[in-house]
Amino acid sequence: MNKKIILVGGDPNSINSEIIFKSWKKIPKNIKKKIILISNYNMLLDQFKRLNYKVNLMKIDNYYDFPNTSKLKVLNINLNYKNPFKVSKKSSSIFILKSLDLAHKLGLKKDVAGIINCPINKNLLNKSKIGVTEYFATKCAVNDNSEVMLIKNKKLMVSPLTTHLDIKSIPRKLTQKLIIKKIKVIDIWYKKEFNKKAKIAILGLNPHNAELRKNSEEKKIIIPAIKKLKNVNIKIDGPYVSDTIFINDYKKFDIIVGMYHDQVLAPFKALFKFDAINLTLGLKYIRVSPDHGVAIKKIMKKNSSFLSLLNCIKFINK
Repeated sequence: MNKKIILVGGDPNSINSEIIFKSWKKIPKNIKKKIILISNYNMLLDQFKRLNYKVNLMKIDNYYDFPNTSKLKVLNINLNYKNPFKVSKKSSSIFILKSLDLAHKLGLKKDVAGIINCPINKNLLNKSKIGVTEYFATKCAVNDNSEVMLIKNKKLMVSPLTTHLDIKSIPRKLTQKLIIKKIKVIDIWYKKEFNKKAKIAILGLNPHNAELRKNSEEKKIIIPAIKKLKNVNIKIDGPYVSDTIFINDYKKFDIIVGMYHDQVLAPFKALFKFDAINLTLGLKYIRVSPDHGVAIKKIMKKNSSFLSLLNCIKFINK
């Protein structure tokens, strides 16, 4: 596959330059030739210099000026800064939004395999309760909440039905329609990706599934949705209790679907650490990102794991 890979450098105030460098050292030249990094050329030079990393960078001002080289090609986005690791929120926000908008535009091109974005502080998106998953969904005109966040590695996948919501808002957002819509997106993608039907487990919302009380979300919303999904030949079972499924029962399934973000991401990360990628389903292109944050406290310490970003690159290049 010779399609290009769009890598968004992400938040300047982060470990991103560190994990980019470490990943770059591990990938072969044929993959390096496909990658174009959306970032600020001078900022990267300054960050790599402070980290004492030697990287052969090439500045590009136009996507179509794509040289056949294994140098790290930087499609430049302007950025105002004094300290490359302490860029102001205003400058960072402008930079991030321009980077993501350009990545979206390029992601629509037929010669692009997909988009990888390095971690970004969600506050830079200038919208409350929205992450990059929702941002790209909006850019792709997905306005029916059918986009899906899927965290995956070779052993397991998990997906939260709601993403960046406060806990108090989750019950109001849960509906049979939402559950059915997102499970169908997952089922279609899995069959296309692996040529077989997924075995899906779905969790309840409340502790101990609220003992399946009549007025619980489990009884009113989740169980009826499961029945409707089974009627259209989707291999789904539940609702399972979230405090025990990750002990051993998760191994019986391909995908565990939870009602909210940390219900599935916290146990997944406890099990697999950084061995995972964050994949968005339902967009007009493939989008993945490392399954961790900007890690401000680890800047300049040079001990951050690059495994998730490396897995993202391998996934897009497959």
